[in-house]
Amino acid sequence: MTDETGPWLVVGLGNPGREYAGNRHNVGFMVVDLLAGRLGGKFGRHRRAVAEVAEGRLGFGGPKLVLAKPLTYMNLSGGPVASLAQFYKVSPGQVIAVHDELDIGYGQLRVKCGGGEGGHNGLRSMSKSLGTKDYVRVRFGIGRPPGRQDPADYVLSDFGSVERKELDFLVDRAADVVESVVTRGVEPTQNLYHGG
Repeated sequence: MTDETGPWLVVGLGNPGREYAGNRHNVGFMVVDLLAGRLGGKFGRHRRAVAEVAEGRLGFGGPKLVLAKPLTYMNLSGGPVASLAQFYKVSPGQVIAVHDELDIGYGQLRVKCGGGEGGHNGLRSMSKSLGTKDYVRVRFGIGRPPGRQDPADYVLSDFGSVERKELDFLVDRAADVVESVVTRGVEPTQNLYHGG
């Protein structure tokens, strides 16, 4: 269920701190940073949740977006998300998690509502804290690690030089996907963006 008048909570998943800023695991932060720029919002520390938050509207008089970057580490993201959802009175159906996804090729974007967490600790924490898996996920493909590299090391490493050439474009496209979910809905967004 979505509330036509209520805000949307868009959560970028990542780890706080400069040393993690360019990591594959932090692509969610990159997307909400771009969205904040589009909305003319500035991130600031929330008074009730361990998170940075920026607010704005999509277009003139459009839906309100609350953009969030939890300041806990990835595996504890759920606590701040649940606090923000409660504070802004956002139902789980209007929570969007933007996150890296190992099971999708680099740069591919997929949208879904509900389902499993695929071993992603940020999603696992969100599902537990929200008490449901029925929130929207915008999945940013990072692909599998090369050779025998440990997936945990892979997600905590920076994007490679070849990947970085396309990264700005792909982050921009992921921000478009988030806006499309808010304005059109999940299914029309899937039809629009799942081709590539």
